[in-house]
Amino acid sequence: MDITRRESLALAAGVVAAGGALGAATPAAAQVGGARRLGSKEKVAYWVATVTPCDARGQFDPGAMKAVMEWHQKCGADGVVVLGTSGEFPSFSVAERKLVTETAMKHKGNMNIMVGPGTPNIVETIDLAKHAQSVGADGLLVIPPFYFNQPPTEGLIHYYTQLFEAVSIPINLYHIPGTSEVAITIELLKAMMKYPHLAGIKDSSGNAEGFAEFLKGFPELNMRCGTSNNLIPAVEAGMGAILADGNMFSDKSADIFKTYRAKGDWKAKLAHLRAAGAMMRDHHMGANTYAAMKYVLSLRMGGPMMYARTPYPQLTDAQKTSLKAGLDKVMAMPA
Repeated sequence: MDITRRESLALAAGVVAAGGALGAATPAAAQVGGARRLGSKEKVAYWVATVTPCDARGQFDPGAMKAVMEWHQKCGADGVVVLGTSGEFPSFSVAERKLVTETAMKHKGNMNIMVGPGTPNIVETIDLAKHAQSVGADGLLVIPPFYFNQPPTEGLIHYYTQLFEAVSIPINLYHIPGTSEVAITIELLKAMMKYPHLAGIKDSSGNAEGFAEFLKGFPELNMRCGTSNNLIPAVEAGMGAILADGNMFSDKSADIFKTYRAKGDWKAKLAHLRAAGAMMRDHHMGANTYAAMKYVLSLRMGGPMMYARTPYPQLTDAQKTSLKAGLDKVMAMPA
């Protein structure tokens, strides 16, 4: 259930009170002993940054979500990130996001599930994070308070500190500054290291030098890459990946990690994934990214058909024809 306005105000007041006391006492979560909690048994693993399926009216489709989760498990995904960027999370209300999370958790199978609870305000972020924890999510992937153009590090530390104090499941910070306008910095990560449930990050910046600094500075965390160009340094450093490519090619993405564990030529599998992505881009025809991913995934699964959430446009007939032609070429490529 959603929190009421009165409950929201009470939570906000509690957050302010907690924030004022941070300097006076050691944070409760920081007192928890034991090893760092990364939220998964393996670090070198593949999570798909899943789409959130909608029907032709733009409403969340729980039946399609069930089918999507079953597809990714069949393809060999180690885990699924729910309500990330590929999941169009800002397009959904708090109540809808809770329903999406609950639906995904009902059909998680043996996959590791991370949920994105991030919002520009700490009250709703904490509410969504607590909900994800209550339904058994394995971890969180938390974007910084977007829209605000790079708040000072002190403010971001305060924001994340309140979140780390509110939940105990593993938390990953989401570095996607080109979209969020707010970067995850080395300084911010160092400030959060006192919490044993800081699990790592997802770096979707695509910046190779910046990702290398993350890998060098935090080897004990899981510094997952979110772009295929940084996948080789991630895997070679013993880290995982969260890939939007998995929406169209979950099997090809999973093959990279299966082959790595079998000590095979996993870089050849990565080259195959990149070639498939390039082929699809050649057939993109200016299509909206989310609508295209959902359409291709629908084709690969054999239905149900899934649609983009407003404000993004649906595909034209010409775009559908082009994308299907591209997919046919990819499926004809040698394995």
